Amino acid sequence: MRLLRPVEFKRVFSAAERYRAGPLTLLASSNGLEHPRLGLAISKKSDKRAVQRNRIKRLVRESFRLHQAVIGAYDIVVMAKPGIATSSAPELRKALERVWRRMADSCDDC
Repeated sequence: MRLLRPVEFKRVFSAAERYRAGPLTLLASSNGLEHPRLGLAISKKSDKRAVQRNRIKRLVRESFRLHQAVIGAYDIVVMAKPGIATSSAPELRKALERVWRRMADSCDDC
């Protein structure tokens, strides 16, 4: 359920729909599989401290795990904007939940 290879990330970056979820940007591309896959691109620009970047990654992974049955057959790359560390966990969860629903609604053939 994860994107691991650079080729997979490049494919999503080259042909992706963009979704905004508060301080997060999600790029989604149809993958032709029967399940969604997740890739994380949380850079040092978003927060210098590894502890905060890892917190964001854990929140995104958990939200993805809970909503993967609804999302559809997408390859998704999540990127964070600078200053995301000021967002609380409930705010991030709500923003992600809204974007998962939007993705599920836009996925007609998934």
